[in-house]
Amino acid sequence: MGKKAIQFGGGNIGRGFVAEFLHEAGYEVVFVDVVDNVVEALQNTKSYEVTEVSEEGEKTKTITHFRAINSKTNMDDVVHEIATADVVTCAVGPNILRFIAPAIAKGIDARTESKPVAVIACENAIGATDTLHGFIKQNTNPDRISSMSERAQFANSAIDRIVPQQPANNGLNVRIEKFYEWVVEKTPFGDVGHPDIPAIHWVDNLEPYIERKLFTVNTGHATTAYFGHVRGKQMIADALADQEIRVLVHKVLDETASLIVDKHGISEEEQKEYVHKIISRISNPYLEDNVDRVGRAPLRKLSRKERFIGPASQLAERGQKYDALMEAVEMALRFQNVPGDNESEDLAEILKEQSAEDATTHLTGLEKEHVLYPAVLERVRKVQQGSK
Repeated sequence: MGKKAIQFGGGNIGRGFVAEFLHEAGYEVVFVDVVDNVVEALQNTKSYEVTEVSEEGEKTKTITHFRAINSKTNMDDVVHEIATADVVTCAVGPNILRFIAPAIAKGIDARTESKPVAVIACENAIGATDTLHGFIKQNTNPDRISSMSERAQFANSAIDRIVPQQPANNGLNVRIEKFYEWVVEKTPFGDVGHPDIPAIHWVDNLEPYIERKLFTVNTGHATTAYFGHVRGKQMIADALADQEIRVLVHKVLDETASLIVDKHGISEEEQKEYVHKIISRISNPYLEDNVDRVGRAPLRKLSRKERFIGPASQLAERGQKYDALMEAVEMALRFQNVPGDNESEDLAEILKEQSAEDATTHLTGLEKEHVLYPAVLERVRKVQQGSK
């Protein structure tokens, strides 16, 4: 019997990042989703294409050997597939993890395989697999939790690959950046050993990789988008072609670099080279990446452990500079009522209806006693006053 992986989420990341590398590692991929047209399209085709884009040109790969299940209507099938799988991955967004947990919990509980299933959440969030694991425990009989490690092993991961705005009528095909990084902690697998997926870089300690990626790639990308949006830029490459925006992004990443170097022992030179590589990547005009696409979901991006408040709070606690990050936070607060982005509408409503103090707490999760709180409060007030 061949290797099988269950991939929750049939979107662009699921098809164009996770499934591509599971396919190359020899796994049959079973997509699980609730979006009818996505599931039906996957069920009615035998292949789709992933086109990797870089300055050197394009390279297209054909993905085959997959199936798809709609978990809204065929939950028993999903449970059976998990019960007999080697790997379970997901790319659904951090806020959706609680909704996929019940199915995974049932599938894990039904397992009779001798080797535990590997569960890896591929989300842009710190400790996403731990979060998913917590929801799975909530949906598992308490008597079965102590023995869960015999049936499943949970490993956090850090993913890095830009998926730009897709061409109209692209169907299941995905255009994606050639560069990628998929780092997964190997310690949870112990003596059993981790899955054989060559694209994954297996490490003992994931935190430096997660924070370096989140506070460089995601912080830099979002900073570019929010400054670009305020200045009327359409594309990320256009925003970074504006020297003022480019300088502002560098200032933000200088601050996050000081945290990464100080906290994780990465050398200044190595982090400087990493920042240079990241800005070069997101400047790539071949990606045709839209400012408003990158900026969407500002509520999540302004939250406590995310790309702005996460590094700024740690810098403040260490007595280090975070002025440029506050400029970026202000630009994120100005990302309001953007067509097609519900969170930008919610952001506008929060800033309109709540006091500056309540909005600051609501948006960032910062305690009023936190050393960073006054600086964020000042930016919230400034944006609110400008909106009145």
